Amino acid sequence: MEKCQERQHRIRAVVIGASAGGAKALSEIFSRLSSDFPAAILVVNHLHPHSKTMQMVDYLGHRCKLRMKAADDKETIKPGTIYLAPANYHLLVEADLSLSLTIDEKVNFSRPSIDVLFETAAEAYQDELIGIVLTGGSKDGAAGLKKISDFGGRVIVQDPKTAEAVIMPQSALRECEDAQVMSLARIGDFLRDAVQVEPLAP
Repeated sequence: MEKCQERQHRIRAVVIGASAGGAKALSEIFSRLSSDFPAAILVVNHLHPHSKTMQMVDYLGHRCKLRMKAADDKETIKPGTIYLAPANYHLLVEADLSLSLTIDEKVNFSRPSIDVLFETAAEAYQDELIGIVLTGGSKDGAAGLKKISDFGGRVIVQDPKTAEAVIMPQSALRECEDAQVMSLARIGDFLRDAVQVEPLAP
């Protein structure tokens, strides 16, 4: 299989998984994206089941230029929007590029699970997807990142040396050997450069 960095495909969506230290990491990345960033961004950041999702939406929304919202069940994914998985719900991407929320069993002790989002997004977007694993203290996201790579998507892992919690990025790198390792600043710059503002081909 080709290395991720050698693939040249239009990117329609970005999926990001984070846990411990995730809010700070996400804000660093989002602050580098312009208001005309054309891809949708879907995020699972592990939250306590009783957390108020809107607090995270407000925190991140004040640190980026893109529209940010809590994901709603059955809504159609729109470009240039950041969707955050609500606390205690799995976030899935359907084949018609709509979102689903479920309260199915926890995966890797987590709900929302990064793997659930990544695996369903990989099937829906295939090679038009970028997957990113950030700081965290579990192995959630590793299997999902590998599936994104297997479907032809690009895969990125935060440099463990810069992560507040290293287990998640280290697990992702063990599972997905072709992942590119980047600092948070580099991830933001990479997204800005890799996801071009251009019309769809006829």
